[in-house]
Amino acid sequence: MAIPATNFIQSPFTTALPSPIVFRSASLPADAVYPLHRHPWGEFVYSFSGVMEVRIGGRHYLAPSQYGLWLPPQLEHQGLNRYATCHCSLYVDTPDCARFPQTPCALLLNPLIGALLEHLRQQPLTLPYPAETQRLLQVLVDQLAQAPISGSFLPTSLDPLLGPLLRQLEANPGDNRSLAELAGTMHTSERTLMRRCQRDLGMSLADWRQRLRVIRAMPRLEAGEKVESIALDLGYGSASAFIAMFRRLMQTTPDEYRRSRLGRQA
Repeated sequence: MAIPATNFIQSPFTTALPSPIVFRSASLPADAVYPLHRHPWGEFVYSFSGVMEVRIGGRHYLAPSQYGLWLPPQLEHQGLNRYATCHCSLYVDTPDCARFPQTPCALLLNPLIGALLEHLRQQPLTLPYPAETQRLLQVLVDQLAQAPISGSFLPTSLDPLLGPLLRQLEANPGDNRSLAELAGTMHTSERTLMRRCQRDLGMSLADWRQRLRVIRAMPRLEAGEKVESIALDLGYGSASAFIAMFRRLMQTTPDEYRRSRLGRQA
């Protein structure tokens, strides 16, 4: 799941946070990459548009707009994005991190969290924060600490059989070969493939492929491409089948998603 490192972005803080909770947002060009780094504070990453990816070891963590990624302190990681994106980071000093998961994961966001993030993005925040901003940030941290954990929206695998298969599908998300056909290309059985998917991904390969297609559809929807074209390129026989899948996973239709993203970019 390599990405060309054409735009390197430096992290703003290296040794200490200037405040117990710090919010920052940024718009990044396509193929932007943060250098591999770690820091003594926790970080919550959320993408207002596009899809932000975080690489941790050999695994990639992705989260669409209903999710954000939590990275505990001292975790070596690298942020990157394939397409242009607008994202934010919420840095949380060590004492508050005890309330969060101790492993990296996606957090499912409620409407209040989404509204707080959008409100903060639109404010001209400068340090030191006034008291009202500090209170708002503390409410946001309190809400995130209680958010349901969702692992990774699109998990990866280091398994020597399953990993290469997932990379093949990532390279061609419109691939509609059956589980039996895919197992045959890997010289294994359907049963073995199913077991490894449940073990490493926590879901069936069919569910994983649908999530991959959602991730690939999002930047194209934001770019204004027609739903019908996206659906056909992603292997669907009709736009209605794609719309039904997208709505089931994202709780919104592709057109509604597009309008909400364009509204945030305005």
